[in-house]
Amino acid sequence: MKKHISKLNLQKSKARRYRFTVGRFLQVAVALVFLVFVGRFLYIGISKTVNGQNLRQRTEQLYMRNQVLKATRGNIYDRNGLAVAQDTHQYTVYAILDKSSINYKNKPEHVVNKAETAQKLAEVLPLSAQQILHYLEPQHAAFQVQFGGAGNGLTKAQKDKIVKMKLPGIKFFETQARLYPNGNFASHVVGLASPKYDKKSGRQSLGGTMGLEAWYDKVLAGKDGYQVSSVDAANYQTPNSVQTYQAPKDGKNVYLTIDSQLQEYLETRMSYVQKAYNPVSMTAIVEDMKTGKVLAASQRPTFNPQTKQGMSKSYRNILVQDTFEPGSVFKVLTLAAAANSGNYHPNQYYNSGSVTVNGSVIHDWQPRGWGNIPFSQAFPRSSNTGFVHIEQQMGAKTWRSYLRKFHIGQKTGVTLPGEQVGLLAFNSPIDQAVTSFGQGVNVNVMQMMQAFSSLANNGQMVKPQFVDKITDPNGKTISGYQVKNVGQPVYSKETAQVVLANMRRVLNKRIGTGSVYQIGNESIAVKTGTAQIANPKGGGYLKGDSNYTFSVVGVTPAKHPRYCIYITVKQPRHMSKPAEVILSSIFKPMMTRIILMSKNQLNESTAVTIPDLVGQSYAQAEKLANKLGLRLVKLGNEGKITAQAYPKGQKEQSGKRLFVLTGGEITCPNMKGWKIDDLHQFADLTGVKLEVKGTGTVHAQSIAVNAAVKSGTKITVKLKE
Repeated sequence: MKKHISKLNLQKSKARRYRFTVGRFLQVAVALVFLVFVGRFLYIGISKTVNGQNLRQRTEQLYMRNQVLKATRGNIYDRNGLAVAQDTHQYTVYAILDKSSINYKNKPEHVVNKAETAQKLAEVLPLSAQQILHYLEPQHAAFQVQFGGAGNGLTKAQKDKIVKMKLPGIKFFETQARLYPNGNFASHVVGLASPKYDKKSGRQSLGGTMGLEAWYDKVLAGKDGYQVSSVDAANYQTPNSVQTYQAPKDGKNVYLTIDSQLQEYLETRMSYVQKAYNPVSMTAIVEDMKTGKVLAASQRPTFNPQTKQGMSKSYRNILVQDTFEPGSVFKVLTLAAAANSGNYHPNQYYNSGSVTVNGSVIHDWQPRGWGNIPFSQAFPRSSNTGFVHIEQQMGAKTWRSYLRKFHIGQKTGVTLPGEQVGLLAFNSPIDQAVTSFGQGVNVNVMQMMQAFSSLANNGQMVKPQFVDKITDPNGKTISGYQVKNVGQPVYSKETAQVVLANMRRVLNKRIGTGSVYQIGNESIAVKTGTAQIANPKGGGYLKGDSNYTFSVVGVTPAKHPRYCIYITVKQPRHMSKPAEVILSSIFKPMMTRIILMSKNQLNESTAVTIPDLVGQSYAQAEKLANKLGLRLVKLGNEGKITAQAYPKGQKEQSGKRLFVLTGGEITCPNMKGWKIDDLHQFADLTGVKLEVKGTGTVHAQSIAVNAAVKSGTKITVKLKE
């Protein structure tokens, strides 16, 4: 028994020693851990770093906001200060659905009542409540959702309306956007600025993608600033907490040489031709040849930069990115070269109709020709054979030297991206011969405008330009306009007069190809062109009456020109009228406007700005027009105005007629006393076909006053001085 008790005591003693040992070990371990923590805290407290990271800086970062201050992109204006492209902001609405999203006040930052939210949003978004609810109830769990295209591009007014609804979970993010208030307005020249995403900064900004927006992107863009400031736990900025501040530098403003009145009118006339005759493409450009300032320029196909409508079919800038064989308008250059080099002999005769060069037969546009005629008729008749003879008299070496002087095959360097240089085939006698009448040579529109400018400057070419000046955000001019001469004078003052005299003879009804372009007794000079189009499948040219590039170039005044219009129309697919009629429907109205401008008939002291009358009642519009000194002419028998001939913002002289269209039946007004511009307004709004005879003001019309008219009605109008 004693032995058993002794053994039990021994076991208890061992257990006590074991517990003591374990306890000591735990005490030491806890003490060591405590010492480690104390040492760590002491280290952190003294060094204020963890793993090389400064704790004070990290703490400050948690309560610091680094905010980007966006620079405003510069505006683009026409030469009179009318905005063509300007900076704006758009908003995208989205909804947070995750129920864990709450703010620091423990209030929901997610959509609470989806049905009510959908009903409210439907008042602003172009979606039904049911469609919005479909977005708010996705099949798979989502933290947040957007509302497709309908939720993008919201205006500030739309955003503010939604904000006032105080809908939990409905948020917005803001993006820069570009506003093009005139819609289809020199679209390929002005160009486009679109959102661009910077991978490095993770920010989105506007960047030019075509036209002048792209060429002057760095000038327009400006430079973003930044602000670093302290925020509280709710992420609100604390008072007087700005740490670092760099102000944004807004972009500079670009003023174009383009005149909005001419541009708007050009767009209207080109749209008419596009609709009526459906050509594959068209270009038109108006220039002050003395200075090189482009006053209007457009093309078809085109697009609306605001809505992007038509962009997929018209991304190329035909003015510089497409090259073409110019045809007989190129004879302006050939004649200048021949006359200046002493190889134009107007009184010598040649056999027209055809000529053989190295076994190849070249025909006139009238295959039988006009018999044995003097070289003085080669230009007005647009005789290809006559110009082949002229080129042969010059010789290939002389002709080639003038082509170089005209910078054919060289870029103009205009401020539009993607200019194509064209090409010149000049290896054989047949190549050399056909270049004399604008075949076998490819040019772009701006190269031709540069060459034509020599007519106004005694043989000196002037570079075409689209930008009048650049100003800083405060309006101070940074760079003004400078005329840029190109090379040395190509020919003499006397040669210029020889060419201009021949261009005036093109209007001659007996021998000229351009009599249709005559405008009363106005002083103009022209040259027509009809260029074959190379077969894209290879081998020769396309056949058919419409498979040509038809063109006309005109200058005014005829003896000492300043303004030039150049129009090309390629392959009209609905060629219901002769090519010269199609071209003249743009040329004559535009030239009339230019002549008025050149005569300074628009006195700025009596000029008024056309108001927006669309949507107003006729009585309201008439009252406003009377205040401005405009005489309103109503077309239609209903009360509400649906269209006006002059666009809003255009300047016109006080006292002029302003035509407006209402619904209902249109009757023929009494046109007595109307001027040519009044007739154009009437035709533009009604679609009637006017045949105008004479000059001055209307004194007779073929349709009775108050007779019903409609689009396509033909009316002959006689004018008298």
